[in-house]
Amino acid sequence: MEASPTTIPSSDPAAATPPARVEASELLTSPFGGGLSARGRALRQTGKVLPEHARGHNRTLVLQTLYSHGLRSRADLARETGLTRVTVSDLVAELIAEGLVVELGPREDARPGKPATLIDIDRGAFQIVGLDLSEHDRLRGAVIDLDGGIVARADVELAGATGDAATELVIGLARRLTELATVPLLGIGIGTPGVVDPAGVVRSAPNLGWTSEPLQARVAGALGAPVLVANDANVGVLAEHGAGEGRDLLLVKIGHGVGAGLIVGGRPVVGSDFAAGEIGHVVVGTDDGPRCACGKHGCLEAWVAVPRLAEQLEAIEADGGEASARDDVLREAGRRLAIVLAPVVGALNLAEVVLSGPADLLDGAFHDAAVDTLRQRTIADQHRDLRLRMTTLGPDIVLRGAAVMVLSGQLGVS
Repeated sequence: MEASPTTIPSSDPAAATPPARVEASELLTSPFGGGLSARGRALRQTGKVLPEHARGHNRTLVLQTLYSHGLRSRADLARETGLTRVTVSDLVAELIAEGLVVELGPREDARPGKPATLIDIDRGAFQIVGLDLSEHDRLRGAVIDLDGGIVARADVELAGATGDAATELVIGLARRLTELATVPLLGIGIGTPGVVDPAGVVRSAPNLGWTSEPLQARVAGALGAPVLVANDANVGVLAEHGAGEGRDLLLVKIGHGVGAGLIVGGRPVVGSDFAAGEIGHVVVGTDDGPRCACGKHGCLEAWVAVPRLAEQLEAIEADGGEASARDDVLREAGRRLAIVLAPVVGALNLAEVVLSGPADLLDGAFHDAAVDTLRQRTIADQHRDLRLRMTTLGPDIVLRGAAVMVLSGQLGVS
């Protein structure tokens, strides 16, 4: 993908000018990897570079090499990228003028001749705001530096807000975080439950009361900053892919709702209508089951979503129930999840399934029941190496993935 033109924000962290729009579908099929702390695990490119895109491609190549490896001379960049020294010199001069790259002085080594001048991405020049809308009781956000360090955090209680009220909470949280940024913003990335189209319109998010909600446009209009919006699980799987071994994997994000992000053959799977991974409203079994927010009975989300589990466990505790009753609830939820996942694992021969959500609910009876059910419902010889585990990125997985979106969209790097 050709890197989008980068618009350098003003010295006011909240006064960034949006660059040319980057479509969410492009981000989710572009060659960028996962978490900010695990650089260099790029996803596969989906098309060859056309001549008219060559300069943008070369620019991205230089930035990616610096971001992944840091401290390079112009000659180093030419060797490692395969570009000519003249091309590298021109691109570096352009990037220095834009404030994206800085010279850090001569190399200190014993090589003969004049020491080469080392350059790097100016890692302190910009920050990113990431928002995670997937939790059932609050919206979370952070200011993140270009190396993935958390600069500041903020959150706001959801308090049952839906529709326009929920959107205003998102805008308010984003505004608060932009005010906490200490340098200009590169952009704002948002991971949200629901089906999200390439323009950042949330087509459907029942738990937030959104139908055709132009979230990207509304946040960008309110804050005057570049904004990218994608499904929370699709965002999270990018972070997990970069932090892991780069294998095919399925990330199941369990929070206010239930969704999945999928990477196969080194490429994120988005789907023909941007709804790949929307497993939350698949009906599990034929036994009717609890009523879901979408109006159906027995949806996976009605069995597994955090509010549903929390409600059941609180009722057991209030009645003085034993720990075994609590485990029974979690085992049944894990079993229902595995019933939905088994056909996907079988059809795609996946190597890894990762769970993201509250560890106190998912890492125990829930996990064990899911593993047992997957084993029962798939062919052991074909899936003996399948792993089902909790994410290593903890509760910040969506925040980090949202920052990766901005890095890729604005600079073409990961």
